[in-house]
Parts: sequence; structure tokens; C-alpha cells
Amino acid sequence: MKQPGPDHPISIAPHGKRVRVLLGGAIVAETDAALRLEENRYPPVFYIPRADVAMDLLDPSPKRTRCPYKGDTVYFTVTAHGIEARDAAWSYEAPFEAVAQIAGYVAFERGKVDAIEELS
Repeated sequence: MKQPGPDHPISIAPHGKRVRVLLGGAIVAETDAALRLEENRYPPVFYIPRADVAMDLLDPSPKRTRCPYKGDTVYFTVTAHGIEARDAAWSYEAPFEAVAQIAGYVAFERGKVDAIEELS
């Protein structure tokens, strides 16, 4: 486990705007309670509470990875209106203490869903 710091900063804050995730014309997730995670030089990622995700459209994937800063990652295949996006969503079931805020949240990969919209 590595700690975020000056050489690898991670910040998590409420986003403050509505976020909507779309696949195949279906709303996969929509929330006013998204967290925005910024990590080092990576693009920001929105983490959405599971209560605001259509979890019936997500199937657990066998893919697993480990982030040295966040913990063990589990992935989901998202299927909506006949479109399947493999490993398009992920979650940290037991994130490390430094990023504990993202427990119970799901993130989506921009290139694998149709859109991640920021609404006013």
C-alpha cells in the first residue's frame, strides 16, 4: 500500500453537479452526489453512489486489479439496450484508508460508455 503525497497526489471532493452515465440510450447512473477523484496526472474520475446506479445493468466481471494507492478493484460489464461494454465500470469494495470515501461508489470508463455528462 502506498500513501498519496506530493509525488502522487489524490484528492476527493463532492462534485456539486448532476452526473449522468449513458449506454445505448439508457441512463445507467444519475446522481447529484458524485465524488470527483483527481489522481496525479490522470483525468478526473466521477464516483457515483451505488444507490444512484442501475445495478441491474451491471454484471460482475472476472477482471480484478490492484491499485497501490486505492486497493483491490472489481470490475463490471455494463449491458443496456443490447449493447455490452466489458469492464466499463469498477469499484473498490474495501479501499485503503486514504481514499475510504469511495467505498460504496462505482466509476465508469469514459471510452467504454456512450457518455458521462455533467449537468447543471
